[in-house]
Amino acid sequence: MKLQLLFIPILVFSFLTVKGQEGHPLEGRWNLTIDQEGNELPSWLEVMHSGNNTLIGRFTYAFGSARPVAEVKKFGDVFQFEIPPQWEPGASNMEFQFKMVGDGLEGTMVYTNGKTYTWVGEKAPELPYYDDYKLGKKIDLFNGKNLEGWEIKDGNQWKVVNGILTSDKSGVNLVSKEKFKDFKIHVEFKYPEGSNSGLYLRGRYEVQIADNIGLPPASVYFGGVYGLLAPNENVAMKAGEWQSFDITLIGRRVTIETNGKTVIDGQNILGMTGGALDNHEAEPGPIMIQGDHGPIEFRAIEITPITQK
Repeated sequence: MKLQLLFIPILVFSFLTVKGQEGHPLEGRWNLTIDQEGNELPSWLEVMHSGNNTLIGRFTYAFGSARPVAEVKKFGDVFQFEIPPQWEPGASNMEFQFKMVGDGLEGTMVYTNGKTYTWVGEKAPELPYYDDYKLGKKIDLFNGKNLEGWEIKDGNQWKVVNGILTSDKSGVNLVSKEKFKDFKIHVEFKYPEGSNSGLYLRGRYEVQIADNIGLPPASVYFGGVYGLLAPNENVAMKAGEWQSFDITLIGRRVTIETNGKTVIDGQNILGMTGGALDNHEAEPGPIMIQGDHGPIEFRAIEITPITQK
């Protein structure tokens, strides 16, 4: 009789655990578009379960890195979470409230300045990997002569000096006119002491370029996918020396070699990074070089498209 009484709670606990692990419809990755006074800002939300009943997650705003969401709270059909400021002005938390509407999300955000903005979200696409691929013809995105093939924006500070693509001060980002889906890209670059830049794959996923020599590897340091994937080793060289990235991106899966060493090997980029042009992940996107942080020089930018056989 005692054995039977002990067995019943175990069954109940097992049932609750299984139910808790079945998942909530909100779980997964969501690409958000925030309407900030007419400007569409891409953002990203990932929701996961913790234990039986708690939803947690990660959030990336239009700039900055992915940051943890301690809890996504549920009140009837309304969800809420809040996040302390990262690089946003002010000291107030960002507050989010939303509902699931059809296959998407609709909600509001109270920004750190107290203003309220609306936003919508859609499930992020899968972007499957394939290993049966073929390489296309290599394209020199930088021709060593001028800015042909790149969008010239107001306030442009990019120029070609003695065959080197140069941004000698903080200004605007440089975006390729051509867009790409899956590819291999090789770049050679150097920066002065203390500088910071980045290479955006498809205009959405930043691989960090920064003077981080001697620091432990981290997703926000040299060779990391900003805020999402940390390299297994920091192989940054001294400022002023030429360095290289060799990156392969197929679907979400990325392999990154920095200065000849593989530091990220076949890892999935789960969402956009801060500063992305958009989060239309199923579409091809441009190569973007970050120019709004610090000085940077490039002497080679070569890309080879990849297609499935």
